[in-house]
Amino acid sequence: MAETGAPLGGIGTRHRETAFGPLRERPFRGLWIAAVVSYTGTWMQTVATGWLMTSLTVSPILVALVQVASSAPAFLLYIPAGAMADMFDRRRVLLLTQAWMVLAALALGVLTFMHVITPLWLLLLTLLMGIGAVANDPAWQAITHEIVSEENFASAVALNSAGFNVARAVGPALGGIVIAAWGTATAFLLNAASFFGVIVFLQRWKRRPHEQPLPAKDVMAAMKAGFDYARHSSAVRSVLIRTGVFSLGASGLWALLPLIARPYGSIGFGSMVGSFGLGALIGAALLPNWRRTMSVDAMVALATLLYAVTTTTSGFASLFAIQCIVLLLAGIGWIVILASLNVCAQVMSPPWLRARTLSMYLLVLQGGMAAGSAIWGAVAERFGIAVSLTAAAVLLAVGLVTTRWHHLRAEKVDFRTTVVEG
Repeated sequence: MAETGAPLGGIGTRHRETAFGPLRERPFRGLWIAAVVSYTGTWMQTVATGWLMTSLTVSPILVALVQVASSAPAFLLYIPAGAMADMFDRRRVLLLTQAWMVLAALALGVLTFMHVITPLWLLLLTLLMGIGAVANDPAWQAITHEIVSEENFASAVALNSAGFNVARAVGPALGGIVIAAWGTATAFLLNAASFFGVIVFLQRWKRRPHEQPLPAKDVMAAMKAGFDYARHSSAVRSVLIRTGVFSLGASGLWALLPLIARPYGSIGFGSMVGSFGLGALIGAALLPNWRRTMSVDAMVALATLLYAVTTTTSGFASLFAIQCIVLLLAGIGWIVILASLNVCAQVMSPPWLRARTLSMYLLVLQGGMAAGSAIWGAVAERFGIAVSLTAAAVLLAVGLVTTRWHHLRAEKVDFRTTVVEG
């Protein structure tokens, strides 16, 4: 293994890495385009679901339960989903989860179109969509190694994250237009259709020779093997701790952004999110050069400080143009941090355990964002948005002290003799 302080470029060295190199590889390019379309459809449905519930009921509890139904499966199913993605063929797992989400979105669209949708049906189908998404995520993350060549792997992870952020910027605005012109049922049906590009790719995909999973007796045994590996692997513990600390602080900006954008209206909010997405694309383009000149710890530290500064600045900026510039810079920092953490999460375990350790990473990331959002919302309620964002920024900066004990590793490791599945 290379030294911890070695540049991240150790992932692949046969060719000069470029930001958009993965898009020159047909399998990755096809899946990336299909994924961005699918992400966009998902964000359209998110907007439509919230809007539909407010038109069905004025109950604050039922409106709030929409978000609960969407996010609750993450806390209950990520670890079992990771185990199943390691136990079974990931291509088949993904085909099943994608079909599940198509059926849930289609049912929601049909019931809404027929005007028979009720708040309880809306919550149930939103919950089913959430279950499908969580079951999909570990296998989805784990196949990146199989879709792209080694030298383009790190850039592929960054492009995946950037694509999600582009969809986050475009999807809500497009969803608002669709709802205004054709209604929420159309938004749901378009989301159902958005999955078919991914399904077609998976149907045609011929997997390269890959590591076969070692046998596990059942899901519980597979989960135990994943936990045992995480407990004994310093690399896994470091990624999880660094991810948890970052997500707690980073959630402040996302949680309070709608309130920051409220004076500028819905168009202003969309423009601000779009600025963040543009920053993510710029950050993805800059990453390869930075990886050749900096260690992963140094790169993440600088990006974290940038994100912390933009977080607190956003709480005080009073001009719309300044807010957009600040969010563009925040997007750069965000993509550098998440792409680096994701790469480390991808290489910190052997192929037959990868989905399980990725599921732990995803659970910590989502759990930290959810907990942080609640914390910073409560702080803002009592002390104001600027104080809350400043506190979140301070946590981000102080959290960098964990680097002293928990270095990030992004170098490939020979796992052939290090893991035994039980």
